[in-house]
Amino acid sequence: MNIKFESADKINGVMTISIEQADYQEAVDKQLKNYRKKAQVPGFRPGMVPMGLIKKQYGTAVKADEVNRILGEKLYEYVRENKIQMLGEPLPNESQKPQDLAGDGPFEFVFDIAVAPEFKAELTNKDKIDFYAIKVDDKLIDDQVKMYASQAGEFVEAKEWSGNDTLKGDLRQLDEKGNTLEGGITVEGGMIMPSYVKGEDEKKKFDGAKLGDIITFNPKKAYPDNDAEVAALLKTDKEAIKDLTSDFSFQITEIRHFQPAAVDAKLFEKVFGEGVKDEADFRQRIADSLKAQLVLNSDFKFLRDVRAYVEKKVGDLQFPEALLKRVMLNNNKEKGEEFVEKNFKASIDELKWHLIKEQLVAATQIKVEDADLKAVAKDAMRAQFAQYGMTNIPEDVLENYAEEQLKKRENLDNFVDRAVDVKLTEALKGIVKLNEKEVTLDEFNKMMQEA
Repeated sequence: MNIKFESADKINGVMTISIEQADYQEAVDKQLKNYRKKAQVPGFRPGMVPMGLIKKQYGTAVKADEVNRILGEKLYEYVRENKIQMLGEPLPNESQKPQDLAGDGPFEFVFDIAVAPEFKAELTNKDKIDFYAIKVDDKLIDDQVKMYASQAGEFVEAKEWSGNDTLKGDLRQLDEKGNTLEGGITVEGGMIMPSYVKGEDEKKKFDGAKLGDIITFNPKKAYPDNDAEVAALLKTDKEAIKDLTSDFSFQITEIRHFQPAAVDAKLFEKVFGEGVKDEADFRQRIADSLKAQLVLNSDFKFLRDVRAYVEKKVGDLQFPEALLKRVMLNNNKEKGEEFVEKNFKASIDELKWHLIKEQLVAATQIKVEDADLKAVAKDAMRAQFAQYGMTNIPEDVLENYAEEQLKKRENLDNFVDRAVDVKLTEALKGIVKLNEKEVTLDEFNKMMQEA
């Protein structure tokens, strides 16, 4: 076997691999002997089929499999041993000639290899990067208290409409004189939320509405340019109300008012379990919980700022664009060249950061262990539960959920990436000089939206 690697420049390489009969013959003979033992051919006992017949029937296919196996194995072995930083997969060179695998060889294969550009990404204590610490102020705690109270709230019956109450009642289509139209549209148990009525004049008609009141309004004017909403209210299809202009009477039979839960011991226990002393203790626990969550936000932005800082420090990099476009097209054949052209720049941007991050990870000697994967999986589950106001999930429950998520192969790469980001962020915070700034959550969110 002979392997040769040549490069016209530092980012485009050509690898030529020549495979001779001696490289594959022993393995091919062994495989054909196995085929002979199992082959069932009419007129021959098992294991007694002539080898010439086996070779004729299976020889070329077995040889092709073995040549392809050797080809892939030796190519990646050469890349690894010679420390070639290959981007994507190798592609056949335009000079590649068809190989007749029915013969004995030698067989020659020529590949184009995309090579990463050479550069150095380095951070030291001379590098100064902003770090935004989010203040847990009274407003933030108040908002969280309201959210917990809302999540634990319930609907109660009311006698007068207010705020975001829902009205339930019977609808009757009226004629031009304001009487119930004979044969017109009638709906029992129709639901209206006046707060969401778009027509201001129609919305005002519900002000101060009480149980038992009869309100006359026009559905088409209440929801202008939204026949779907009108059809849903009148429990019919859009075609039926296409030319509708009538007023309707609406007799209120029920007013449903949403009542947030009281901020008391019952709510404290629902959110944090037993042991909350009073409202001050409740608010402190909320503050502690928010601090832990908001640090993740701060870390996320910090790593994003690190990326921008190091990319600027590294400067422009030259990539083998023509070859990488071929690689991208090869991986997205069904989407075509238009997709490649549209997404290529973003792909190169991500590739640049990936290469930079590889160097930073190597410099900080980061290694991801099973415990790290479990930790990020638990954090993901904790955040998911927190979205529903569930903050007192027992550790063993989180452990079980995390273990189940880690069993799914489609989740593993994301957890590995997240674990690397977490450890890299922590390592870099101890290396660079942090320019710490305290901001409110609103200010932080505004920065994130503008970035």
